[in-house]
Amino acid sequence: MALRAFYNEIKGMKVGDLPSYLKPKLSWEHIKKSADQAGDRFVEKHIETSSVQPLYHVCFGGVISSYLVALPEERRHLEHQKRHAAGGHH
Repeated sequence: MALRAFYNEIKGMKVGDLPSYLKPKLSWEHIKKSADQAGDRFVEKHIETSSVQPLYHVCFGGVISSYLVALPEERRHLEHQKRHAAGGHH
């Protein structure tokens, strides 16, 4: 949703006007303010309503993170199996 709103904001602009529009949005103060607002909205929507969604976010985030951490090792293991099956011993 945020990307769609951002696209709708900039789609009518000229390329020369884009840097002057983006510079204030990329300032440290604006980024901190946006992160604070997102945190407040999350707390209001999920924590204060005793929703189970934050638990799902943590669980699925943990699964995805562990998969991404283990992925390079698994790829090396599969490559080694392919070489071994093709007869390319060490």
